[in-house]
This record gives sequence, structure tokens and C-alpha cells, in this order.
Amino acid sequence: MNEFCRIAVVVFFTTFFFSSAGRATVAESIAAIRAVGPEGKGNAEAARGWQELARADAAVLPELFRAMDGANELAANWLRSAVETIVDRSLASGGQLPLDALHDILRDTGRNPRARRFAYELIARVQPGIANGIIPRMTDDPSLELRYDAVQRLIEEGGRLAAEAKADEATRVYRRALDSAREIKQIQQIKGAMDKLGVTVDLPRHFGFLMQWRLIGPFDNTGRKGFDMVLPPEQAIDLAAEYPGKTGPVRWAPFTSEHEYGLINFNLPYGPLKEVTGYAYAEFQSDAARPAELRLGCKNAWKLWANGRLLFSRDEYHRGMEIDQYRFPVELKAGKNSILIKVCQSEQTETWTKEWEFQLRVCDARGTAILSADRPPSTIAKGTPK
Repeated sequence: MNEFCRIAVVVFFTTFFFSSAGRATVAESIAAIRAVGPEGKGNAEAARGWQELARADAAVLPELFRAMDGANELAANWLRSAVETIVDRSLASGGQLPLDALHDILRDTGRNPRARRFAYELIARVQPGIANGIIPRMTDDPSLELRYDAVQRLIEEGGRLAAEAKADEATRVYRRALDSAREIKQIQQIKGAMDKLGVTVDLPRHFGFLMQWRLIGPFDNTGRKGFDMVLPPEQAIDLAAEYPGKTGPVRWAPFTSEHEYGLINFNLPYGPLKEVTGYAYAEFQSDAARPAELRLGCKNAWKLWANGRLLFSRDEYHRGMEIDQYRFPVELKAGKNSILIKVCQSEQTETWTKEWEFQLRVCDARGTAILSADRPPSTIAKGTPK
């Protein structure tokens, strides 16, 4: 082997070794950060991983964004901090960001919504003109963070048209905003603007909230044991049956929500009870078999069934509630579809723990309401959102 070939081989293997070692270090650092947990679990390892990643160049940014998929909140914060450090250093030294990769992340609606929003923010920092043209196309985006900005632009456009006395045009824009809005303050803002234009908005119908249910309870949840107990309504739905409850016999009773955001409040028929469990049952009539989503908001522990199949459960209390907090794809049958939800109340007595309620709507994958075939004509619900 001549000297030139020997040098070429050495250079090749040296480059390969350091490249492989570098990628291994990035992968190991990411793994250490993703392993971080509550109460300080893995913090020391995550800190070392962060230091390693923070020294990397901008070429690793796509890998860090991909690592945010499925990461817990603590790990996502570590990764975001590493990205910010790399970006600040790269831009300060005149470097460039991998913008094509960031655009790919932004376009990929299957990725972590907050990571996509972060990618947008970096694009806006370097390409403000391009970013400004992206947001208007995000009105139906799965990322509520991106959708919020798109809806806000529609609200501003509607306000401009209303100020110019173009009521019909303003109404059309506000309706587009309402179709996409999920943040409660924006919804209130849109509804208030439409009220001023003399346009009545039936929010429960617009969003597809189920307003008519059958409730049964209270059952016992002392020591939070009721969540795992298989009580009679979970075994079979018999609307004429009577069962032993926490303080005496209980029967199914009709309940119609009058809340404009479809809240089903167990405290209304039963009182402000603690350590109790209640069930709500509704039937949804579908004109045809079709895919749909059940979207639930609930701040209590809960379990949800559709057509007898358990969709999901969450044994956690008072973590807050919002529209479309939980989303579950379902296949509606032609005709009757049954929906059952179990809602448990804890022993806590603080003011903010008294709510014993949920809201549920039926819609398509983009959030457009699907109404039951037997839904009564539009009626304007009373009450104000919390």
C-alpha cells in the first residue's frame, strides 16, 4: 500500500470512528434524558446528557425533535433546553439551522404537538416571512398550539370586517374561527362577537356535545376503591333496574344538561358528595356506519365505554378539565350506539375538588360535530363555562 492510500485509509477510519462515536454519544445522551422521572429519578444522568447535547452542533436538532415524541414532560423540557442552547450558539456564531428538517417536522402532524410548535418558532425566528404564511393554513391542525394562532388571525379578521360594517362577511369568518377554536377564551370571544352581530350560536349543537343522559348513583368510592370495582352498570345496562348504592337503593334517572359547553354535573341531582362514584349512559343514533371520535373532558377519575368496549380509563383526580382533553377513535354502528362513563369523586374537600362532572362530544377526526339522528331541534343552552 503506497503512502497516499495508507493516509486515505487512516483518514477514512478516523472519520468513521469519530462520527460513530459522536452519534452514539448523542443517542446515549438522549436515552439518559428520556429516562428522567419524577422525584429526581435520573436527574444526574440527564444533566450529563444535557451537557453533552448542548455542545453539539445544529445538525443534531432533528434527532432531538424526534426524541420529543413520547417523552414525558420532564424529558421534553430537558430536550427543549438543549435545542435552545444549540440554536442560540449556532446563530450567534453565524451558523445555520437545518431548516428543511424543521419544516418536515412542522408538516408531520403525527409528531409531538409541542415539538411541532417549537419547530415553527425556530422557523419564525429565521424565516419570519415564510412562517407568517404558514399559520393561516393551521386552522384544523391537531396541534392546538398552532391552531390557536390561526384562529386568532380569523378573530382579528372578523373584527376588522365587523368594524367596516360588513356583517355577513364577518359572520362567515367568525364561523370558520368557531369551527376550529378549542381554547375556551377564544370560543367566548367569538361567541361574544357574533352576539353583537345578532347571530345566535348554539354551542352544544355546534360542537356535538351530548346533552341528554341517564345517570345513576351514588355508589361508594371510600378509599378510592370504587374505580376498580366492577359495579352493575358495567356488567349490563338495564335502565329499569335498581341497585344498592352508597346510602340506599339507586335507579337510573334522566338528566339534561343546560350548560352551553355540555357539562354533565353529578352534583346537581345528588348534591356535593365526596368519595362517591356515578355512571352516565347515553345512546347515539347514527345514520350510517362511520368512523368518529369521542372527545371527553373530565377532572375526576373516569372510565369510558362505547358499545360495551372499554376505550380508556384514568385513575387521577382534579388535574383540570378542558374541551377535547381526551380523544378516542371509534367506529359508529348504523343505528343505536351506547356510551357509558364512570366518574369517581375523591375524598378531598378543598374548594377546587368539589366538581364531579364531565363533558363529551361526538365529532369527526377534524373536530366537526356529528349529531345523533334523533337530536331535538336547536335549543340554546343556559349557563356559563367555568
